[in-house]
Amino acid sequence: QVQLVESGGGLVQAGGSLRLSCAAAGRTFGLYAMGWFRQAPGKEREFVAGISRSGSRTYYADSIQGRFTISRDNFRNTVYLQMNSLKREDTAVYYCTAGRGGTSGTEYDYWGQGTQVTVSS
Repeated sequence: QVQLVESGGGLVQAGGSLRLSCAAAGRTFGLYAMGWFRQAPGKEREFVAGISRSGSRTYYADSIQGRFTISRDNFRNTVYLQMNSLKREDTAVYYCTAGRGGTSGTEYDYWGQGTQVTVSS
């Protein structure tokens, strides 16, 4: 079992930056690949970024490539999502997740409660 708690969301102007954090409770954090997904109002949940168990491999959705960076600290049981050059279309609830890894939500077993990111023009 892994409990995930996201933080760091908020309101930011277009072009600005935010860093999301996801703290994991439990001693098995390093056994899981981690990911970030998001869901905007009226839209389906979509993959944003993923990172392997060791952190050696990262992968991103095309829509955020070059603007967002995922990282993890296995000593602090935390995964991060640094978001730069934010756009209005990045507005969504962002979810942290743990599992086998990949770009499909079905490949992840544990989900946080989500944190709201709102980008204003």
